[in-house]
Amino acid sequence: MAKFEPARSLEQRVVELDAACERERRISRALRDVGVALGSTLDLDHLLELILHNITQALEADRATLYLLDEANDELVSRVVQGDEVRSIHLKNGQGIAGHVARTGKPLHVREAYRDPRFSHQWDLISGYRTHSVLAVPMKNHLGKTIGVVQVLNKLRGDFSEADADILHALATQAAVSIDNSRLFLSVTQKNIQLLEIKEQLEARVHDLKLLFDLESAMARAATLEDLFAAVLGEAMSTCDARTGAVAMREQDETPGSLHVLDGTTRTLKQYPFKNQGLIGYAIRSGKTVVSTDVFNDKRRNPPLEMRICKESNTAIAVPLEGEQGEPLGALALYDKRGSLFTDADLDLVQLLAANASTAIRLQLAREARERGDRLSTIGSLLSAVIHDLKTPLSVISGYVQLMVAAEARQKRSDYSELVLRQFDHIASMQREVLEFARGEKSILVRRVYLQKFFGELREALEPDLDRKKVRLVVTLDERGTARFDEGKIRRLVHNLARNAAEAMSGGGTFTIHVARNNQVGQGPHDPRQQNNALVLTFSDTGPGIPKEIEHRLFQSFVTSGKVGGTGLGLAIVKKIVEEHEGTVTVSSTSSGVTFQVVLPQKPSR
Repeated sequence: MAKFEPARSLEQRVVELDAACERERRISRALRDVGVALGSTLDLDHLLELILHNITQALEADRATLYLLDEANDELVSRVVQGDEVRSIHLKNGQGIAGHVARTGKPLHVREAYRDPRFSHQWDLISGYRTHSVLAVPMKNHLGKTIGVVQVLNKLRGDFSEADADILHALATQAAVSIDNSRLFLSVTQKNIQLLEIKEQLEARVHDLKLLFDLESAMARAATLEDLFAAVLGEAMSTCDARTGAVAMREQDETPGSLHVLDGTTRTLKQYPFKNQGLIGYAIRSGKTVVSTDVFNDKRRNPPLEMRICKESNTAIAVPLEGEQGEPLGALALYDKRGSLFTDADLDLVQLLAANASTAIRLQLAREARERGDRLSTIGSLLSAVIHDLKTPLSVISGYVQLMVAAEARQKRSDYSELVLRQFDHIASMQREVLEFARGEKSILVRRVYLQKFFGELREALEPDLDRKKVRLVVTLDERGTARFDEGKIRRLVHNLARNAAEAMSGGGTFTIHVARNNQVGQGPHDPRQQNNALVLTFSDTGPGIPKEIEHRLFQSFVTSGKVGGTGLGLAIVKKIVEEHEGTVTVSSTSSGVTFQVVLPQKPSR
């Protein structure tokens, strides 16, 4: 019998070698399958299931579990292979065999699970499973940090060996690589998604900014409220691809409402009376946005109004326009989107446009109200100026009429009558000049004027009024010949300066008129008064001077130093008359008086 023992030993050895080869094939196949899967897919669930399946087969285990460490919740989340069933369980970090391995980062082999105090048998109680032996190894990433645990239970034949531990460690490393790759891929994918979302958001913001820029540009060009409505509706209709748009302004106090409709085909703006009806009226009354997908069957509609706006529309958006106190001052509406329904994006854009349009409309309304007030104020100021300017010639007329009554000689009355008629001519000239100033016209009649006669008549006209105001008139003629200018306008200039001087010298004083040629007052060959043989008129008073706060804008319209009844038009007209003669006017002021110097260039007659 002994001679058969080597044969049986050889057969046993062959069986063992076959078993070892089969085990190595399983291990190689497991590693190959995992490696192929790593290179062909980044689906983490699929990879983990494949790894668990290969671990179970390669180690001839009854079950395998792979835990991932959830650092946020400090727990292990597992995928359990139990026959064909895969389910997830949770363990606190440090709990059970797997928790201990995750906490220590070291592999652990337990031959009798129920004798090991670290073993938690509650999952056996839940599942009805009986755990005998456990082999668990940590999964570590390329930085050596534990990211999970791989655990196998109950080897089918015998107990887990050191070779099994090495195999499990190798497969755990593969699992860690797959998890790292998947997480990296998911991170990159998530970043890409975030970048795409940010890109879409930026594009939307750029689109909104461009829309607002185009809207602001269009509204800035609007001169009237109707132009503003047309600009807003044009931008809204183009952006949302609507066929018709409307802006309604609600009734306020005694002001009737108005409806402005822009046709997308003809681009014409039509206006109708409005009484807060229809969908657009509902948006005004309720202060809420209105969206309708069936306009003509909508309970809020007003058939005549909706038919006036558009005849074939089924869709509409109406957004309130906010007023000063938060109450709607009107509404913006779009009708009939081409080819589809209005979207949430359209609604957002219309609300954005309505918010900006509300501000522009309020500003335009305030501007128009201010302009109406300014026009009324200007008309009142002009009338005040005319009435004020009439005081001087009317006073002269009154004085001469009284003298006519007292005069017995016919010739004397005739002379006074001629002087009165001259004052009427002066009044007519004043009327023309005020109208020309208001209209911005420039028209002068330049002719030869005898200076001694002209200023003699001015003295006769000015002295009665100045005497009553205790102002002494001094006229000095260094030049007594002729000069060329518009006689009526220069007379008006002198009257304005004389009246201003008299008002400044409320307690009396002296008003001086000095007439000279440039060769009598010039300071050198480059002095502006030397040009064109200029006539130089100097007007001085002994008043308190010009206040500093108005000195830099003295010749502007409606600038006055606070005189009772003053309009500020006198010096503005003086400057206009001088500029029409292509001359210059300058002023110097001290605490003892003001001096105006008027230089009138003299062009040769043709």
